Amino acid sequence: MAETQALNSGDMAWLLTSTGLVLLMTPGLALFYGGMVRTRNLVSTMFQSFVCMSLISLVWVFVGFSLAFGPSLGGIIGNPFTHFALNDVGLTANPIYAATIPFMLFALFQMKFAVITPALVTGAFSERIRFKAYLFFSVFFCLFVYAPIAHWTWNPDGFLRKMGVLDFAGGTVVHISAGIAALTAALMMKRRSDIEHQPSNIPYVLLGTGMLWFGWFGFNAGSALAANGQAVQAFLTTNTASAAGMLTWIIIDWIKKGRPSAMGACIGAVVGLVAITPAAGYVGVGASTFIGLLASTVSYFVVQWRTRTSIDDTLDVFPCHGVGGIVGMLATAVFAEGGAGLIYGNTETIKAHLVALVVVVGYTALMSYVGFSIIRWFSPLVVSPEEELAGLDLVQLGETAGESFPIDRLTPRDLPL
Repeated sequence: MAETQALNSGDMAWLLTSTGLVLLMTPGLALFYGGMVRTRNLVSTMFQSFVCMSLISLVWVFVGFSLAFGPSLGGIIGNPFTHFALNDVGLTANPIYAATIPFMLFALFQMKFAVITPALVTGAFSERIRFKAYLFFSVFFCLFVYAPIAHWTWNPDGFLRKMGVLDFAGGTVVHISAGIAALTAALMMKRRSDIEHQPSNIPYVLLGTGMLWFGWFGFNAGSALAANGQAVQAFLTTNTASAAGMLTWIIIDWIKKGRPSAMGACIGAVVGLVAITPAAGYVGVGASTFIGLLASTVSYFVVQWRTRTSIDDTLDVFPCHGVGGIVGMLATAVFAEGGAGLIYGNTETIKAHLVALVVVVGYTALMSYVGFSIIRWFSPLVVSPEEELAGLDLVQLGETAGESFPIDRLTPRDLPL
């Protein structure tokens, strides 16, 4: 009863709200990605994000949460049996993680981070991955990439946490892991037959960006795990960095192309959100503005570089989430307040972050390669050129953005030009 009385209704209300906000980001991502692909792949691309809300939710409940936040086995991984099916994850608080909210609510909040991370990766192989291969990879990624990195970084006994790595809301755990997995996928999968295309629906991209920006307040400010001053600080720095990222991308586009771009502005806003994520509760307004500006600039030119290579990262997940996450992670070590940042003369945090960067990048790339290689044994990764031409909506779902269409009625005359 004493533990129950320690719960704070204001903190609970904010975390319940934040959990819903983070979940909203996955439909927002679906619109964001869906609007960027060809019309014939719009439904399948959006569905790849939506299916994570069911698939990863169940994986998280039964074993993922225990792997990430269960008692540590050598600082590497949690005991998968301790909280199997959320055993002993009840309505009292676990003060190790959050002293004023139910442990069950903490598990729910963390679930939504696990849900969106494999969905982020989908942008790298949009328009060509087989749905069955994607499902297998999502489960593999959650269990063998996301959960271990979350344990290293957020579990008090995780080895990166003990080294002093700071990741307020998932710059390392979510965005770097997703970006590196995306790059690995793009390198392993054959290029699309036609990589030049017009986005299907830019208003979807705008709407998706708005939903992501809105939901990100739960993502970052919710990571204070209480309705307190740090949550307010994270809310402010999140908005500021996103605004700086958007405006920076607009200005660079205007200078280089002679006019701004609505889709470019959306990408810049998301890059700003990505970059501030690890730092949100640790930095002030000035640093958050600089982080958004820097990350947007770096990501812009990495996108330009990527287009000149043979890497077919369809929606530039690596340049935006991977590179944006890396910039944010390193900037956190530079600007973290309370004497933790390099600008205060503390060199230990930046050393820890550099080590963590090498470890997380290397581990994610290796395990993503292993995951895709295992899947290749029993399922092709990508569709055939003919299926790619027809579009994944018809080939895999028998549906289009306009109306349902039975795939067994598809003839050569029906193939999109």
